[in-house]
Amino acid sequence: MDNRYYFPILSLIFFLLSTGSGISQPDYSNYWMQWRGPLNLGIATTGNPPVEFSESKNLKWKTPIPGKGHATPVVWKDKIIIQTAVATTEVASEAPESSGEGSRMAPNHTDRIHEFRVLLIDRNNGQIIWDTEVAREWPQESTHDLGSWASNSPCTDGELIYAYFGSRGVYCLDFEGKVLWQRDFGQMQKHMSFGEGSSPFLYMDKLFIQWDHEGDSYLYALDKKSGEIDWQHKRDEGTSWATPLVVDVNGEIQVITSATNQVRAYNYHTGEIIWTSTGLTRNVIPNPLYNDGILYVMSGFRGSALQAIDIKNAKGDITGTEAILWTYNQDTPYTPNPVLLDGKLYFLRVNNGFLSCIDAKTGNPYYEKVRLEDISTLYSSPTGINDRIYIAANQVVLVIKAGEKFEILATNAIDDNFHASPVVVSDELILRGFKSLYCFSEN
Repeated sequence: MDNRYYFPILSLIFFLLSTGSGISQPDYSNYWMQWRGPLNLGIATTGNPPVEFSESKNLKWKTPIPGKGHATPVVWKDKIIIQTAVATTEVASEAPESSGEGSRMAPNHTDRIHEFRVLLIDRNNGQIIWDTEVAREWPQESTHDLGSWASNSPCTDGELIYAYFGSRGVYCLDFEGKVLWQRDFGQMQKHMSFGEGSSPFLYMDKLFIQWDHEGDSYLYALDKKSGEIDWQHKRDEGTSWATPLVVDVNGEIQVITSATNQVRAYNYHTGEIIWTSTGLTRNVIPNPLYNDGILYVMSGFRGSALQAIDIKNAKGDITGTEAILWTYNQDTPYTPNPVLLDGKLYFLRVNNGFLSCIDAKTGNPYYEKVRLEDISTLYSSPTGINDRIYIAANQVVLVIKAGEKFEILATNAIDDNFHASPVVVSDELILRGFKSLYCFSEN
């Protein structure tokens, strides 16, 4: 079946399944309502954004965004939601001394008060509809010098907006910009002061927060209407940056988390652990992916790990069992998430400009570690649509032909740097740069 028709049908089936609780998941297939899109595969289900674009070609609008934030935008209908952290002129008292490491990888301290803000943008013209400050604090933690204090992406169900700022907490807003509730989980202690970045995951009536750090780690399930904790589960984990994933496995709703010590599946309603697996590396960032009965987990810090798991046969400790269908332990990503499109897994090597494509059913490679011209390092994740993959880096966005053979369709120069990932809605490509928010379209 043509991919353009297959994925919308799959999306509709997946999201309209009922759990028996009388609650149905709305049809999100046409929008980008959370970090990795409508199917959580890093792909758009419909649309035809431009292949070629620049500051002067196919640019629908460009809007400067205040502050610094690497959170990927989310989109609902004609509204775009973004998060940012704006340093003020106020100096905090008892600011920490510099670590003196001086390297490019040193943690980034601040002695400035920051405004943590949520913005609603009109997708038609790029105008800022409202700009709500949800917190005003001095970040006591450090962040990576390549990161930001607003790296967690928001999510929405079309009625409410959920903006998560890690140690600042999670905020629920309506589409008028009013804060309805908030919940604070305390202060995170991230490994090596690398900063925060896990995003919330919204499914039916619950919002999930993976709170993994060097202190007490938890998985939280919040009631999305009130912010009250429905259940929480203490985790034997250090720092991770992965976002949870919720999947329906033959009527059993599972919450999947990737982390260093274990990959875990929790019961959606109770938080009870269903199964576990080991084998990932430290500092797990890529999210789990699920499609056609197979769960994919991976990591790429100081090693490489990729597992394909037959989730319907996963119970208890599945390490080394037949529930692990195959592994591919080379050239996996550290920061960027993979893309699963038309039965193929696409992923980058560590944080470098080398792309691999493998068969998602078998793990057999179509091509491995192909060099991407004009890209040395990158921190955003690729995005797929139809027959192409969009990859954004420093002042360049590549468009790669999807398929068994590697081909660059276009190299597009943009006067900005990108750590947020490309978003595709309908025929529009939305890019959040360090300086501006862009919308490209041929229409």
